[in-house]
Amino acid sequence: MKCTVRTTELRLAEPLRISRSTTTARHAVGLSVEHQGLHGHGEVVTSVYYGLDTASLHQWLHRSSRELARFPDPETALTALTALTENTAGGPPAVTAAVESALLDLAGKRAGKPVHRLLGASTAPTAATARTIGITTPARAAALATRLAGQGFTVLKVKAGSPDPQDDIARVRAVRAAAPRARLLLDPNGGWSTYAAPRLLGRFAELGVEAVEQPVAPGDPEGLARLAARSPLPVIADEDAVSFEDARRLAGRVHGINVKLAKCGGPGAALRIAGLIAGSGTDLMLGCLTASSLGIAPAVHLADRARWTDLDGHLLLAHDPWTGIGGDDGTVRASARPGLGVHPGPELAEAGVRP
Repeated sequence: MKCTVRTTELRLAEPLRISRSTTTARHAVGLSVEHQGLHGHGEVVTSVYYGLDTASLHQWLHRSSRELARFPDPETALTALTALTENTAGGPPAVTAAVESALLDLAGKRAGKPVHRLLGASTAPTAATARTIGITTPARAAALATRLAGQGFTVLKVKAGSPDPQDDIARVRAVRAAAPRARLLLDPNGGWSTYAAPRLLGRFAELGVEAVEQPVAPGDPEGLARLAARSPLPVIADEDAVSFEDARRLAGRVHGINVKLAKCGGPGAALRIAGLIAGSGTDLMLGCLTASSLGIAPAVHLADRARWTDLDGHLLLAHDPWTGIGGDDGTVRASARPGLGVHPGPELAEAGVRP
């Protein structure tokens, strides 16, 4: 198998402010795997929080490419992916996710099956995705909520964690008034103090928020579990639930776990976590980083497993270099076409990227 690594800049349509940072752009480092005239594609994006920079991602993907060249076909490589990860000296989970996605895309095309069929689903998943509203003024948040509700979004995720919690309350009130029928999720990204969190959870429950992601700083999963046990609304672990072992520690003790392929290691790892928490009282949320449709597509093929779906990373971009999963109307859809079902846009096609 022949591999190609390339970098594309992803610029956001507008800056996204969360409690710990503001994002305006990031790099997507793509991996294309070719075998017998067919191509499979995967993507990993840079992230300061996860320590993923462009140069390091290139190094890891080139190392993975050399490993992949040793396998006769993508099916064999998929079977050996655990050993492959060990051979790459424990590379970042986001790189493993990109490699697995590219192999699944290629294997699906070779078998004439969409990826969700390879992963055990009989029908193409569709899901109402949350659409993120960053930390901004109440007036701006209300305007965004009005527009998004008009486009068909039924789930809105409001970022929180402002230095003054009253700003968060005002923002959520404005969104609730602008989109009274929308389901509301709240994400402080660990921005609340352990002292203030119980009171704030009560306030946001009164405002009709459906669930809150990672209200307090990561690093104390036992404290998060204690907070969830007395919370008036569901608490979803995100930054405190990265690995399978993290999920095992929190299963049955929080109301949800946000599984992002980039942090857990790919679709296979996500399915293992889903199986672990099934029946425990902890529900699955599928989340993402800001990425193109290529980066989001693998999770969309798993969307039938999730209670909450937050796969809007491609919708935050000024220009998405890939297409194929929709979402502009509030619903993401896995394609029934073989593989991931995504296609490169004109710029990538001119650069030689094959579907």
